[in-house]
Amino acid sequence: MVGGPEKAKVARTLGADVVVDRHTEDFVEVVKDVTGGRGVDVVYDPVGGDAYQRSTKCIAFEGRILVVGFAGGQIQSAALNHALVKNYSIVGLHWGLYATENPALVRVCHDELTKLVADGLAKPLVSERLALDAVADGLQRLADGTTVGRVAYVS
Repeated sequence: MVGGPEKAKVARTLGADVVVDRHTEDFVEVVKDVTGGRGVDVVYDPVGGDAYQRSTKCIAFEGRILVVGFAGGQIQSAALNHALVKNYSIVGLHWGLYATENPALVRVCHDELTKLVADGLAKPLVSERLALDAVADGLQRLADGTTVGRVAYVS
């Protein structure tokens, strides 16, 4: 799920099978249509709020909703009876906690990701490289949701 036609175009160019523009389409209906009503196995939710609530409408039997953050500003309460009735899992993923609870795993993940990039299997999209005097503007555009890919500071 992306926001805006520019992001949708980039996602399609990068090979996404299905792209949903959250500003013009209802992702629940698209997911139900594309999966023949089955739903998705995994929801990666960094937004929370209404996005989380709506994802419960299109999660598959034995699916998993990964709660990664609350970028939308609203922390959604989970209806546990709904998780029980539809038989899906809600999994919290606080990456920063690994630094204290399992730092060795952070190194393993970093090494694996670095290898994927080195082998050409993962290609991070860095859409902009900003000088120091442009960082404030870049951060504002990031907060506004108008950036596509990663925005990096270069010295």
